[in-house]
Amino acid sequence: MKTVYTCFCTDVIHEGHLNIIHEAQKYGEVIVGVLSDPAVIRFNRFFTEDFEKRMEMVKNIKGVSRVVVQDEVMYDSVINELHPDYVIHGDNWTKEPLKAIRDNVASLIEPYGGQIIDVPYTFSESVQRIDRRVNEKLAMPEYRRGRLKKLIELRDIVKTIEVHDGLTGLIAEKTITEHDGEFDQFDAMWLSSLCDSTTKGKPDIELVDISSRLRTIDDVMEVTTKPMIFDGDTGGLLEHFVYTVRSLERLGVSAVIIEDKIGLKKNSLFGTEVEQTQDSIEHFSEKIRAGKKVQLTDDFMIIARIESLILEAGLEDALLRAKAYVEAGADGIMIHSRKKDPTEIFDFCDSFHKDFPEVPLVVVPTSFNTVTESELASHGVKIVIYANQLIRSAFPAMQSTAMDILKYHRAKEVDDRLLPIKDIITLIEEL
Repeated sequence: MKTVYTCFCTDVIHEGHLNIIHEAQKYGEVIVGVLSDPAVIRFNRFFTEDFEKRMEMVKNIKGVSRVVVQDEVMYDSVINELHPDYVIHGDNWTKEPLKAIRDNVASLIEPYGGQIIDVPYTFSESVQRIDRRVNEKLAMPEYRRGRLKKLIELRDIVKTIEVHDGLTGLIAEKTITEHDGEFDQFDAMWLSSLCDSTTKGKPDIELVDISSRLRTIDDVMEVTTKPMIFDGDTGGLLEHFVYTVRSLERLGVSAVIIEDKIGLKKNSLFGTEVEQTQDSIEHFSEKIRAGKKVQLTDDFMIIARIESLILEAGLEDALLRAKAYVEAGADGIMIHSRKKDPTEIFDFCDSFHKDFPEVPLVVVPTSFNTVTESELASHGVKIVIYANQLIRSAFPAMQSTAMDILKYHRAKEVDDRLLPIKDIITLIEEL
């Protein structure tokens, strides 16, 4: 009997999946692969059910003869093992970026005479309703909050991009790339105080109050499902920080990063060019302990950001502080530098990781931007934050457009570099 293979990365079975199984049965024995959790999150949304439940769900579909695990987005291993006569899939994989998967399958089965069956993708009100409900569930605080910790387990490095409103949240949520057979997307979002302040036309000195920043969180959370890391600046007064922790946790934020400075905040990339005062180890540790004491779930993370390298206090001071902050309960350590050479960052990470291999390290490679994610991961970094690139790319583009409209007294000259409004509208889903 001939065999037919398909792969599911869903955690909800709907009529579209059943249609594929029904069609597959016409050609032979149906084998279904269930895409592993690490593979799913490389190009698809997060899952609402764990892997075992997803496996069991597929096994219970009538007409499925056998269920296997597919550990990679591309089909190489599973096809080399099974040599299916047919591979069946919805025809949504005939378009980018999924077309790369179809091309991969075609190259694997062509030598032995295998065939691809493209099934018309099921667009129906019921399928759309199920997809919306899954997204709504993924966006709920109790499901979203623990997602960052899960990603730290599943990913070599958690790719995080700054967002500052609902639109940039959608960019972070929906941008997926395929390059040389590898799929990728951003794993998490960073709500930067610098970018949040900038969009409001305010200086980055903790002038924008927490209530305003919580509204920005709400705007982003409403249209996204990915976990959020909140830039908490210094955390403010200890008595205020505990309330911030409770508010962030309630909203579904996954982590807050606070820096060990006191006084009027100045952006770290100014370094010693402006007056900046580092907090004492004892006081900052007390702030961490207070925050951990009031949080209600194990999902929420408080990450301590160390400014010793920024303020030229040296590697030993940074390591001393890191040890103290971890002992105070910090769930992770962020180390920062304004040097273009990442050597001091690597030195810190290597030394820290010897003593605390399980504590996640976070870096923001704004200055040392030539370093790759794989290099960072090789030094034990678990989270990389691209902290301000979206807003920095948006400003010159908008300014250039404004200048040309003034110059030419019309909008025709800028039209070629504008995104069609319909492409923007398609980012925003209607209920």
